[in-house]
Amino acid sequence: MVMSAIQSLLRKVAWGPLDYLVVDMPPGTGDTQLSITQSIEIAGAVIVSTPQDIALLDARKGAEMFRKVQVPVLGVVQNMSVYQCPKCGHIEHIFGKEGAKQLAEEMKLQILGDVPLHVSIRETSDTGQPVVVSQPDSPQAQAYISIAKKVLDSLPTPDDSLPNVKATPT
Repeated sequence: MVMSAIQSLLRKVAWGPLDYLVVDMPPGTGDTQLSITQSIEIAGAVIVSTPQDIALLDARKGAEMFRKVQVPVLGVVQNMSVYQCPKCGHIEHIFGKEGAKQLAEEMKLQILGDVPLHVSIRETSDTGQPVVVSQPDSPQAQAYISIAKKVLDSLPTPDDSLPNVKATPT
């Protein structure tokens, strides 16, 4: 079912001209990830993980899989890096500390940034106005903006040779 949806997304949507297409995939190294790498040329992969050990195992496997299929790994994002109390600003490392940063160092990858666990991220997303739109000057929005800039700097410009969808019979 997932692969059918992905094929429809890639083959049946009239995208028009795109600078970039970002696909958010589940963690791991399953059929979804492999099928996407076989269906289209991928300019780069971003590995997103919480700092906890169990999540880092999946993140490592994902990065290794992308490397094996010659997809450049652009870097690592540490999601839910800290919990920040919206009332007092207290910071707590509830999922561990610096795990994704250590993974990036071990794998010689760039750390693209940290995204805190903050109620404003959820609340603004739930209303359809993500934090980068509704609160662009907030530290939470700036974390996303900084990561996006680093990713863009790592990718070819739209004028360069962009990945093309490979034709596959349906």
